Amino acid sequence: MTNNLYTQKILILDFGSQYTQLIARRVREAKVYCEIHPFNMRLETIEGFSPKGIILSGGPASIYDEGAPFADRGILELNVPVLGICYGMQYLTRLLGGEVGRSGDREYGNATIAIEDDRDLFHGLESGEGRSVWMSHGDRIDRMPEGFVVLARSKNSPVAAMADITRTRFGVQFHPEVAHTPDGSKILRNFLFRICGCRPSWSMTSFVHGTVKTLREDIGDDRVICGLSGGVDSSVTAVLLHQAIGGQLSCILVDNGLLRRGEAGEVVEIFQEHYGMDLHLVDASEHFLKHLEGVTDPEEKRKIIGREFISIFEMKAKELGSAKYLAQGTLYPDVIESVSFKGPSATIKSHHNVGGLPEVMNLELIEPLRELFKDEVRQVGVELGLPRELVMRQPFPGPGLAVRILGEITRERLEILRSADAIVIEEIKIAGLYEKVWQSFAVLLPIRTVGVMGDERTYENVIAVRIVDSLDAMTADWSKVPCEVLGRISNRIINSVKGVNRVVYDISSKPPSTIEWE
Repeated sequence: MTNNLYTQKILILDFGSQYTQLIARRVREAKVYCEIHPFNMRLETIEGFSPKGIILSGGPASIYDEGAPFADRGILELNVPVLGICYGMQYLTRLLGGEVGRSGDREYGNATIAIEDDRDLFHGLESGEGRSVWMSHGDRIDRMPEGFVVLARSKNSPVAAMADITRTRFGVQFHPEVAHTPDGSKILRNFLFRICGCRPSWSMTSFVHGTVKTLREDIGDDRVICGLSGGVDSSVTAVLLHQAIGGQLSCILVDNGLLRRGEAGEVVEIFQEHYGMDLHLVDASEHFLKHLEGVTDPEEKRKIIGREFISIFEMKAKELGSAKYLAQGTLYPDVIESVSFKGPSATIKSHHNVGGLPEVMNLELIEPLRELFKDEVRQVGVELGLPRELVMRQPFPGPGLAVRILGEITRERLEILRSADAIVIEEIKIAGLYEKVWQSFAVLLPIRTVGVMGDERTYENVIAVRIVDSLDAMTADWSKVPCEVLGRISNRIINSVKGVNRVVYDISSKPPSTIEWE
């Protein structure tokens, strides 16, 4: 799809920092559109992007490492403001003839800077000692390039921030994008508004209006197929397309038998009955259970579910007649990961989505949400009038309950997990925590334990409860849920779910653990 919605854009060149996505989030929060691209983006592509400003991210490398990442120095001839963060600052220094040295003491964590120049980048922040920032570096600036002046210092960094005001080139040794730098958002906003001259024009209202218009123009009279799961991403994608092209959209919901209790019916009620969409429900639960019989390896489960989903989806799409486009709810973090300069990540798990369908079905792909973060997608859902319960729905894995049942998947084990999971969600909602945590769910473990119920000895299943806090699922910490809430969850599951006599709480963080158990 073509996209001409954005006339004010900030380009973020990624040198590999774990915080690069946070930079983008802070820029978007200031209502300025931005994109992340690898540090080695071609100069002509950058020129075509027409950025109002360029931010150089931090990174794990030392400027002296063999193969250290260097961007095209031509970015400094584009006559647009540049802000280097941490490694990005050191890169600017080296590129422009300054000297980067090793820090006597590595600065990592909270540090205090003294602002010496409160114009431009530090506008609105008084000069002097005592500004808390977050540092993470082993190198420092020993000699600034010609034309630069010191804006701030710290105990271990004589140049904690610098600027060539005339050429609008800036560098900060700390990370303004993280929450541990309290004034970081002000600093970034000064760069965006005072230095780059941006206006706060990026909003989900403008996104919806512009995207609906663009979709309508690009699709014309052609038909679109959309895989609808009932999750936030696919739901918002479907409603955006429905607003744009109405009856030219056909949605397919494949019930693989691995959904949560009542899920398929809820999706049909919302999208077919309320929105009047052309929605086709395919009950393939028996098909999937047959193919998963006896399978215990989690990667094999995912592969089977993905393969069979594509097969059923393709068959149903053919029944519906000719279509030119396939729509899916790809989000911006997926796009960033796919273009990361660091190369393909190690395979942690396969993902079940419809990403492989265009090759199989010879359809052109539409991804109207590919420029948005998850929180922005939720805002779009609100703009579109979707029910709050759906908009704020917690993420659910594509393979469904299959990856929350450790071991073999059977009807009996699915029913145990569905019942336990429904209790977890209900109690979290009653406690007012559902929209505060990232995910909350039950996992059925492949073990049995001894218990006592009444006067009888039992030997039954174990349920693990997983509740995590996160911003984007890249990292997560276990939620400090009140003990009384966990107690109610445990008591209800043990007393009402037949076949369970023990409940445990998962207190692992990501990393090193993942959010899902498989």
